[in-house]
Amino acid sequence: MKKALIIGGGFAGCAAAHQLKLLGGWDVTLVESAPYLGAGVRTKYMGGHPYTLGPRHFLTPWNHVYEYLNKYCPLRRCAEHEFSTYVERDQAFYSYPIHADDFSKMPDSAKINQELKDLNLEALALMSPEQIAKLSPEEKRKANKAALATNFEEYWIYSIGKSLYSKFVDTYSKKMWMIDDNKTIDDFAWSPKGVTIKEGARAAWDRAISAYPIAPNGYDDYFDIATVGTTVLLNTKITHFDIQNKTVVFNNEKHQYDVIVNTISPDLLFDYCYGELPYRGRDLIPIVLPVEFALPENVYFTYYSSDEKYTRVTEYKKFTQHKSDSTLITLEIPSLNGKYYPMPFKAEKAKADQYINLMPDGVFSIGRAGAYIYGVDIDDTIDHAMKVVEQLKA
Repeated sequence: MKKALIIGGGFAGCAAAHQLKLLGGWDVTLVESAPYLGAGVRTKYMGGHPYTLGPRHFLTPWNHVYEYLNKYCPLRRCAEHEFSTYVERDQAFYSYPIHADDFSKMPDSAKINQELKDLNLEALALMSPEQIAKLSPEEKRKANKAALATNFEEYWIYSIGKSLYSKFVDTYSKKMWMIDDNKTIDDFAWSPKGVTIKEGARAAWDRAISAYPIAPNGYDDYFDIATVGTTVLLNTKITHFDIQNKTVVFNNEKHQYDVIVNTISPDLLFDYCYGELPYRGRDLIPIVLPVEFALPENVYFTYYSSDEKYTRVTEYKKFTQHKSDSTLITLEIPSLNGKYYPMPFKAEKAKADQYINLMPDGVFSIGRAGAYIYGVDIDDTIDHAMKVVEQLKA
């Protein structure tokens, strides 16, 4: 029987263990430095309220991934799921993604509409008559020059104009990434969340599946199901990596494997030989409030786009449907605590790829940290694990 090692017991690691189990014929060991599986998706409790490290709802455009997770972790669809953003200068809450119907509520609506009209005319002016002739009336109305953007700031200004960018994106992004200038973000293929300006339904994810586990303890049962038959070593730290030979040291013993699936930052595996990969973390402050609900009916969480220290407030009852006369919210504050968000810089992604390219056949690096891609979410980690097994079948 072939031996496989999984490094890290977050969602990616557990999904990889399960896929290898479903494939059969593998002796799998999972090593996790924490005392539990699931990482930031593990359910915590405060005042009886279940919550996770941020709103870990399940989002995917892929039906096969939804069906897989729903089989082992029954899900409740959240079709009504809305976001909002608080804009201090307007002292108002608006929908997010930015919704066209909100423009009339804004004190500078005339300026916003003119900027959007000017952007549309500028975009059409860049096209040839032949290109314009191929556009539908709707495409002509929505034409923008965002394709010319070379950085995050240009992308958003070319998409929505300077006023909306200033309200919704500018300060929020600097706060989120702990940077001084959004023009330094040059890897922005992951943005935005579906659309830059939304029309029609207010639900943020009406073009994708939005869901959350039915079980009160969230995804926790899945982590147990996924690792049945796997040797799970918690509170265990790998002290030496010899990735070229698929060999590691933990518990003062050397262990060699036929396959290694890595889900932690790839620079750790090679002693930072190309330099350390940067991340942003989060400080999460849970607060129990003496009201049944804090946010409007369909709003699950709210972004804060101004000078507040926090970026987001989440109300967990909207996801968990926990019954209580009180409610739990969390404030998320960007920090250097934890490696949660890979930085969206091309140079850093190139550095991560250097590390990944050092990995020989039979070594895979998956998940948000393992692939060093900010846009990777729960559905992507499952898909990554499925693709590993497909390669092993070949």
